[in-house]
Amino acid sequence: MKSIETDVVIIGGGVTGAGTFRDCLIRGIPAVLVEKNDLASGTTGRNHGLLHSGARYAVKDSASAVECIGENRILKKIARHCIEDTGGLFVALDDDDPAYSDKLIVSCRSAGIACREITRQEALQIEPNLNPQIVRAFTVPDATIDPFRLVSANVLDARERGGQVYTHTRVCRIMTGPEGVTGVQCQNRLTGEIFEIRARVVANASGVWGEKVCRATGIEMKMFPSKGSLIIFDYRVNRVVVNACRMPADADIFVPGDTVSLIGTTSRKIAYEDIDTAEVEEEEIAVLLEGAERLVPNVSKTRLLRAYCGVRPLISLEKGTVDGRAISRGIVLVDHEDRDGLKGLISVAGGKLMTYRLMAEKTTDLICHKLDRTDPCTTNSLPLPGSETKGRVPARRNQFKGISASVIGSTQYRHGERVHQILKSDRKNDGLICECEMVTAGEVEYALQHLNVEDIVDLRRRTRLGMGPCQGTLCACRATSFFIDLKKISGEKANQMLVDFIEERWKGIKPILWGDALRETEFSYWIHQGLISTKKKSETPDEV
Repeated sequence: MKSIETDVVIIGGGVTGAGTFRDCLIRGIPAVLVEKNDLASGTTGRNHGLLHSGARYAVKDSASAVECIGENRILKKIARHCIEDTGGLFVALDDDDPAYSDKLIVSCRSAGIACREITRQEALQIEPNLNPQIVRAFTVPDATIDPFRLVSANVLDARERGGQVYTHTRVCRIMTGPEGVTGVQCQNRLTGEIFEIRARVVANASGVWGEKVCRATGIEMKMFPSKGSLIIFDYRVNRVVVNACRMPADADIFVPGDTVSLIGTTSRKIAYEDIDTAEVEEEEIAVLLEGAERLVPNVSKTRLLRAYCGVRPLISLEKGTVDGRAISRGIVLVDHEDRDGLKGLISVAGGKLMTYRLMAEKTTDLICHKLDRTDPCTTNSLPLPGSETKGRVPARRNQFKGISASVIGSTQYRHGERVHQILKSDRKNDGLICECEMVTAGEVEYALQHLNVEDIVDLRRRTRLGMGPCQGTLCACRATSFFIDLKKISGEKANQMLVDFIEERWKGIKPILWGDALRETEFSYWIHQGLISTKKKSETPDEV
C-alpha cells in the first residue's frame, strides 16, 4: 500500500478546507487535501454567491455581522478576480415591519457596516427592475463572489507551494494509535487504489459531512442539516444584490451572478441520513417565485434555467436547537483532544462562504499550536493567484492579437491575471468551445492541466462551460474530445463521462420543466439521443 508522509491532512475540498490548505502551505506546513468528489462540489458550490456586507445578520447576530464586514473588506482586496462589487440594497414594502428598518440602520452602524437610507426614486435608478411599491430603501456594501473560482484559486496557490491534492478520493478510515490520530486511509474512487496518508494532525473540514467523519472515530458531533433551495433565471435580471428588509426568511435575497440571477433561499430541516439525496421540492419552487415577484415584479414569467439545493453545515453546541435559522452562522472550531480525548483531530464547521478565510485562519492557528509552531497568518493581505494586480486592469487587445475583446474579457473575468497563461494568439487556442460563456480551447486545456479537473462536471466548475442557456447541449460534446487527447481516456469512458454530465445538468432542470425550459430540454434530448445516440450503459436500443 502506498503511504504518504505529511504534517496535516485536511478532509474536505469546500471553501473552508481549501482555505485551510492554502493557509498551511503559506505558513510552511506540509499538507494534503482529500475530497471525496470534486472541489466545491458540496455546500460551497450550492449557495447564492453573495459576498455579505453583514447587514443580513446585523439585527439578530451582531457577532456574525462584524465577521462579515471584516472579511468583506479583506476579500475585495485579495480575491478581486472572484468578486463583482455590485453593491446591495435592502428594500421594505408595505407589509414589512417598519420597526425592522430602523433596527437595521442602528445595528449596521454598531457593527461598522456602511448603511445609508435613500429615496425610492434613487433606489429605482440604481435598480430599474425593482418593485416600484417599495416604501424604504437602504444601500449596503454587498457584492457577489464566485465560489468555484474562489476554491480553485486557493487550491492552486497551495499546490504551487508544494501541497498535494486528491480529489474523487474518499477517506475510508481515520487511523489512530496509542498517542492519538496517525493519519487517514483513502481510496481513489476513479481507480480503486487504496493508500495511506500519515500525518500528525487531521483537520475535519467536511462541512455537514463532518458528523460522519467524527462518527467513524467513535466521537459524536451533532449537525443540524438545513436544506436551502434556489432558482436561477436565464439572464441577469438585476444589477445589484436586492435584499428584503425584514427578519431573514425564505426567498429574500435576489443576487446577480455572472450572466444570470438567483433567488434564494429556503430553509427546511431534513434528516441527517438524507443529506446526500436532498432535492428541490415543488412547494419550494412556488415559494421562491413568489418571493422573487415581491422584489422584482413579473420576473416569474422569465425563463427559469435550473433549480438546486444545498445543505447548510449548521452546528450547535447547545442542546435542543432544531430550527436552522435559529442557529448562529458563527464559526465552531472543536479540538477533539480537549473535548473527547482524541489527540490530533480537529473539526471546523458553521460559518459561511463569506467567512471562510477567517475560519481557515482560526483552524490553522490551532494546527500550529498542535505542531508547536508560531507562524503568523498572512492570508488577510496575500492575494490569490489571479488577483495579484491591484484592481481589475483590463488586458489590452494588442497583447492577444486576433482574439476578440469579448473572449479576452470573459477569460480575464474568470482567471484574473492568469489570462496571460491561458490565451495565445493562434487559431487552435482561441477557438470557442462554449459560446454561451465564451470558453476557449485554451481555457479548457489550462483547466485540465492545472486545476484538478477529472471530468466535464469538474471542468464546468472551473470555467463555467455548460452553465449558459443551453446547459451544455453542444459544448459538452466538444469538451469531451479534450479529455481523450489530454487525459488519454478511451472513447467508451468519454461517452460515459458525457452521459454523467448530462444527468448532472438534468437534476437541476427537472424541477422547473415547463415553458421555454421544456422546449429547450426537448431540443437537447434530440441532440444527445436522436443525433449522436448518447445513452446510459443500462439502456437498450428499445429504451432509447
